[in-house]
Amino acid sequence: MSTIAHSEQRSINKTADLPDSWKNVLGLEFEKDYMKSLKQFLLAEISAKKIIYPHGSEIFSALKSTPYDKVRAVILGQDPYHGEGQAHGMSFSVKKGTKLPPSLKNIFKELENDLNIPPSTHGYLKSWADQGVLLLNTVLTVEAGLANSHKNKGWEIFTDKIIEALNQRNEPLIFLLWGTPAQSKKEMIDHKKHFILQAPHPSPLSAYRGFFGCRHFSKSNKILRELNLPEINWALAKN
Repeated sequence: MSTIAHSEQRSINKTADLPDSWKNVLGLEFEKDYMKSLKQFLLAEISAKKIIYPHGSEIFSALKSTPYDKVRAVILGQDPYHGEGQAHGMSFSVKKGTKLPPSLKNIFKELENDLNIPPSTHGYLKSWADQGVLLLNTVLTVEAGLANSHKNKGWEIFTDKIIEALNQRNEPLIFLLWGTPAQSKKEMIDHKKHFILQAPHPSPLSAYRGFFGCRHFSKSNKILRELNLPEINWALAKN
């Protein structure tokens, strides 16, 4: 195994280093056969010199950034960005200094139309995660340049467990389901207890089919106000 693969293996083996609240509801998943098979698949891909995004240490960044007991809303996407330097483990987010992907540009367009928030010059959505917005994809890794390349490798089982665990929360949560893969999860969510907002994916291929004009940002804050909970500040800091 190459030095790079050894490094990635160490990172993948550390990915279960989650907040205690997530460990309490997901800890056993890492010992199950599907997760072991998924890890072996990733290591085999790396050994074959394929480039995988995000880096192993960032695969679970969404869970690390937003503990289970702090989640107030979930933005559910498809799979990570497959361009160099883009994916870092939080759906739709890119680190500062990274060129904005088209989907994120469309998210910012909708945010401006909805709440009059000017588009940010960066796409680092950590401040949303810090406020309890879980930025989750249905699949957590991807091969460079090949969207959906890690579909049906086991990630969907794991992210289903995340959604099932969130559905068990007593407090009402807001689920923003963007795109068909995300919307396929709605049957797992108790709509009598939680709130489900659906829209097409914000990619250029589908944004004009209903993502623009969905007003999910203002609708989420309206729900929070009605629950007497703090609104989410969707504006990103300039620095």
